[in-house]
Amino acid sequence: MKKNILTSREQEVFDLLVLNKSTKEIASFLDISEKTVRNHISNTIQKLGVKGRTQAVIELVKLGLINF
Repeated sequence: MKKNILTSREQEVFDLLVLNKSTKEIASFLDISEKTVRNHISNTIQKLGVKGRTQAVIELVKLGLINF
């Protein structure tokens, strides 16, 4: 199993995404820009080799990296 494939910030972003938080809400909560949130999401999608946020969440659940 791939462990620690996400940075701690990418992990935080996806933990909030699965709680149905918007990009704007995540940015505000983490005190970063919305562009930075989108960059973290994009980087994670590339690392996982998937096509979107939903597939990224599914893959992260399969890997045991997020729970909801």
